[in-house]
Amino acid sequence: MKAPIRRIFLFVLSFIFAVGISNQSLSAQSTELAATEVGDRIAEVEQLWRGQYETHFGTQLVGTPLTAEQISATLGQLTTETGKRFALVYAFPQPEELELLLVIPDTLPVRVTLPEARQPVLLEAANEFKAAVSRPVRTGEYLTSAKQLYDWLIAPLESRLQAENIDTLILCGGAILRSLPFAALHDGRQSLVEKYNLGLVPAFNLINQQHSNLRTEKVLAMGASEFQAMPDLHAVPLELSTITQDIWQSEVFLNQEFTLDNLSQQLESGEFSIVHLATHAQFRPGVPENSYIQLWQNDKLTLDQLRQLDWSELPVELLVLSACQTALGDRQAELGFAGLAFQAGVKSSVASLWRVSDLGTLALMREFYWQLANPEVTTKTEALRRTQVAMLRGDVKIEGGQIYTSAGLLPLPENLEQFQLDLSSPYYWSAFTLVGSPW
Repeated sequence: MKAPIRRIFLFVLSFIFAVGISNQSLSAQSTELAATEVGDRIAEVEQLWRGQYETHFGTQLVGTPLTAEQISATLGQLTTETGKRFALVYAFPQPEELELLLVIPDTLPVRVTLPEARQPVLLEAANEFKAAVSRPVRTGEYLTSAKQLYDWLIAPLESRLQAENIDTLILCGGAILRSLPFAALHDGRQSLVEKYNLGLVPAFNLINQQHSNLRTEKVLAMGASEFQAMPDLHAVPLELSTITQDIWQSEVFLNQEFTLDNLSQQLESGEFSIVHLATHAQFRPGVPENSYIQLWQNDKLTLDQLRQLDWSELPVELLVLSACQTALGDRQAELGFAGLAFQAGVKSSVASLWRVSDLGTLALMREFYWQLANPEVTTKTEALRRTQVAMLRGDVKIEGGQIYTSAGLLPLPENLEQFQLDLSSPYYWSAFTLVGSPW
C-alpha cells in the first residue's frame, strides 16, 4: 500500500474506532484529535512524568525523548522481536476528568476523556479497591470497585485493543494509579491479567527499549530469614534454593552473607543478569532515603543508594524484591515503587505492593522462575501473567504439606507444612507488579 493511501486508510480507521469507543461508553467523551495534536499531548505527559521522577530521585536525564510516532515504531519493532502485540496506555487523573491516551504500532494514537472519573471519584474507587484486594480473606468485596475501575481505565479502549489483537498492555499511570494492582481489575467475567500481559512503566522514555533473552543468564540470589526488629521470613531459605536449582545457574547468599559489601562485590563481578533479593523492603512516604531494602541485621540499602551500585553498568536485566510493602495511596511512596527500575538503573524489576505471606511468595516465585525459563515465553510480563493466572485458577496451590507448581511438587519443611493458603485469592498474586521494560 502506498504511503499516502496508507495514511488516509489509517485516519479513516482511527475515526471508525473513535466512533466505536463513543458508542460503547456514552458518558465518555472521545476527544479524537488530529494525530499531531494527540502526539503533542503524549509528549507533554511524558515530559511531565519524567520531570516528577527526576525531581523525586534528584536525577537529571540526558538525551532526546522519543516522540509518539517513534514510540509506536519501537513497539512495532518489539512486536517483531517477541511475537507479542503491545499497546501503551497512559492514564492521567485530573481534577475534572480522567484522560486516557493509547499508542499502538502502525496506527494513529487515541485520546479519550471521562468526566465521570474525575480525580476525587477515581481516588475513592482506587482506595476502596486497594483496601479490599490487599486483605487475605477471599470474598467478592473487591469486585465492585474492580469492575468500576476496569470500566474507566480499560473498557473505553477495549474495542481498539481487540481489533488490533493486543495481548500486552504497558500501563503508564499518574498519581493514584502508580500503586494500583491492575492485574486484579475485573470486567465482570475475567480479571485483567487473564486477558493481557501487564507491565507498569514510569514513562516510556524512562525504560530500556531493547529486548533480551534471559534463559541463559545467571541469578544472584540473596536474602535474610531472621531479623531483629521485623518478622522472620521462614520460607526464604527454601525460596532461594528452589528458584535457582535445576534450571538457573546461580549463587546463593543467606543471612550473614547478605551484606551491602557482599552485594556490591557480587554485582561488580558482572556475572549476574538477574538479582533476587528475598527480604523485607519498604516504600515509604517522603524522600527516597526513607525507603529501603533490609539487609542482614541492621544494615539497610536505601532507595537513594541504589544507583550508587551502578547496576546499569553490569548490566542487570531483572531485579526481584520478593517481600515488599508500599504505603498505598501515598504519592511519594508510589513514585518510589513505580520508579524502582529507573532508580536502580536496572532494565526491569518485580516487586510487591504489599507484603504477602512468605509461603505464598515462595509458591509464586517458584512458578515465576519456571515460566521465565520456558522457551515459549518471550517477555517478562508473559512469565508473570502465566504465574498469576496459574494461581488464580488453582493450578499453583498448597495442599498436604506440598506446593504444586508447573515445576513439580515441592515438599515443605516441617515448620511450614501445616499451613493451608488459598492462593487463588488476588491478595496472593495481584500485589506482584513488573516495573520497567516489559520485555
